[in-house]
Amino acid sequence: MEIRGDRIKIAPITLEDVYGMREWGTHENPLLFDYNLPPLNDEEIKEWYRFKTIGNGKRYYSVYNEENRFIGYMGIKHIRRILREATLGIVFDPNYINQGYGTEGITTYLDYYFNEMKMKIMYLEVAKFNKRAIRCYEKSGFEIIDLYLDEFFDQNIDLNNPYFLREKSSFVIRNGKIYNYIYKMKIDRRIYLKERG
Repeated sequence: MEIRGDRIKIAPITLEDVYGMREWGTHENPLLFDYNLPPLNDEEIKEWYRFKTIGNGKRYYSVYNEENRFIGYMGIKHIRRILREATLGIVFDPNYINQGYGTEGITTYLDYYFNEMKMKIMYLEVAKFNKRAIRCYEKSGFEIIDLYLDEFFDQNIDLNNPYFLREKSSFVIRNGKIYNYIYKMKIDRRIYLKERG
């Protein structure tokens, strides 16, 4: 299976691609450190790959640019075939963000998701402070449907860090624990096809 956009190609993720993630750049913003691949040995890389690809209810894909370079991966999880819905996740090499690849990757995949897989609804969740990602999702047709608090992945973050201070309204500190707001977003087939029509 291969899905093509104007500049990108989407295909099932391979172990070779996961090894290639070691060459990716890193996010300087500490709020996004969770998106950086941690230093993993070969066995841990294989384990990561197995976790993403084995089992029902999920599918993971590689995204390649026009030079056939592996620049991101995306996946759907919590696939509910009877309800025809799933939850999207997407991660890109920081060297290739802000170049339109994310939006193209999502819209190209949505065409396949709604037309070929015959799915009805796609959800995703995104941190409120991740404004670049939210703009990308909104451009792709997603709408915010809910807001909730979740425990932040880095409980030791420097609360005086300029990135944190700039996004302070996205966080809540309770009983010494740091939480951040998460948006739940949704797009449904009817609206997507109408906007594309």
